[in-house]
Amino acid sequence: MRARDLGLACGTLPPGPHNTIADVAGVKVGHATVLEGDVRTGVTAILAHGGDIFRDKPVAAADVLNGSGKSVGLMQVEEFGQLETPILLTNTFSVPACANALIRHAVQANPGIGRRTTTVNPVVCECNDGYLSDIQAMLVTATDAILAIEAASDTFGLGAVGAGTGMSCFGFKSGIGSASRVVTLDGAAHVLGVLVLANFGRAGDLRLPDGRGLAPPPAAEAVSAAGSVIVVAATDVPLDHRQLRRVIRRAGVGLARCGSFWDHGSGDVFLGFTTANRVPHAPASDLLAVRMLAEGKINLLFQAMAEATQEAVLDALAAADTTVGRAGHVLPGLRHALAKAGQGAALDPPGGGGPLDPVP
Repeated sequence: MRARDLGLACGTLPPGPHNTIADVAGVKVGHATVLEGDVRTGVTAILAHGGDIFRDKPVAAADVLNGSGKSVGLMQVEEFGQLETPILLTNTFSVPACANALIRHAVQANPGIGRRTTTVNPVVCECNDGYLSDIQAMLVTATDAILAIEAASDTFGLGAVGAGTGMSCFGFKSGIGSASRVVTLDGAAHVLGVLVLANFGRAGDLRLPDGRGLAPPPAAEAVSAAGSVIVVAATDVPLDHRQLRRVIRRAGVGLARCGSFWDHGSGDVFLGFTTANRVPHAPASDLLAVRMLAEGKINLLFQAMAEATQEAVLDALAAADTTVGRAGHVLPGLRHALAKAGQGAALDPPGGGGPLDPVP
């Protein structure tokens, strides 16, 4: 189930063919889901291209709207403006295991790392899934991270899968969501795609694209607004580091449209890369040619970023089932709540295929 299946399309720009981040050619996403006892968690991997990312580094940027987070690698992304590994998303206490996996993955392909050449900068971002999952169990392993990388494809699961398995948003079950927008530059179609790990927002604050609010059941009030959201953007538009950072900042517009006020304890972290500008690890010349967008056209990407982020959050909510997690905590799926409230048409019944326990 996608946001558009519920009539929750956002904005006016057209989506790409899959309406996901993988509409950017070469970008792939994979998941590893961990379900054991009270554990509801996992890893999601985003690959910028199919080659060796350490040796062929996409231009990248990071931006932090509210910094309550334990991510790894963002400082060097901002300093160098490059991405050196796949991006991994997981729960807060699994960041070290995932970072270790990325280092080993890079060293396996490039044995000279840290010896004959530079070290590698692993990028891992996190949200706290402790309401629905036993986060203290720390069951995510480096093997799970590698499985997520190996599973990467241009078609991938949404909702309660991978890193999104135990996440919640505005008092509803949430997880992984994605959307894309197509823009025309010099007569050619280009794509900006977004993937979110949505785990934020105060119960009752959700706003749908037409302005409707939908209050979740009272039990959801126990979920704090101090969650987090990771927004990863990819594009095939040639941007430099500064332009890319300006674009990904507009993710905050999409989050606000959904009802977020960026709670004091929330980690609102944005990361983006372009596949159109790459930096070789071992350049053959002292000077490199880099293309960039004419600044007067950047509003198109600002709009695309805002629209795709808003819809990706709603996509994460639309795809997730009503679920039972740790200690019997229950969070409703958005589509089930819409059906119960008589606000949705042709919605599937609870238990529509998520990996967690459905609740009628």
